[in-house]
Amino acid sequence: MNPVNPKNFLYCPVCGANLTEKYLDNEQTHRLICEQCGFIFYMNPVPAVAVILMRGNDILLVKRKYQPQVGDWTLPAGFMEYGETPEQTAIRETKEETNLDISVNEVFAVLPGSYDSKINVVLIIYKGEISGGRLHPGDDAAEVKFFPLDKLPPNIAFSAHREVLTRLKKSNNKII
Repeated sequence: MNPVNPKNFLYCPVCGANLTEKYLDNEQTHRLICEQCGFIFYMNPVPAVAVILMRGNDILLVKRKYQPQVGDWTLPAGFMEYGETPEQTAIRETKEETNLDISVNEVFAVLPGSYDSKINVVLIIYKGEISGGRLHPGDDAAEVKFFPLDKLPPNIAFSAHREVLTRLKKSNNKII
């Protein structure tokens, strides 16, 4: 896969002319450039947010209803919308997937990840508190359930989510 153009983009999103891969001396890297209008196409990771919701020693997980990783478990999570803060994303995605109202506390971690082989992600993971609602699977969730940290399902969908759960299990035996 070409990291400069992993999706094989051909045309400029501004003017429609052909994109060309060129080395930029000032950035010391290759980029897709539109020679007609000068647009530089940056392949940046996509911001996403996940939420840790605990009930005692149990953590809330969401079973995926759709690809990728259909049937696997994740933290409540999703991609940020344009104009949305990470905290707003955490609240919206949790409501959409679990029907729970939450407040967002502190950032637990920020991790690299991938959604599928073509989308690199920067995942911001918050600790949250449930403030209302009734637990029920939402739009893209097949099931929502609390699991003891020492009895998690084996099929956790994404590497960043597995890393969060590993860190939580390790910290559970220590004073943080």
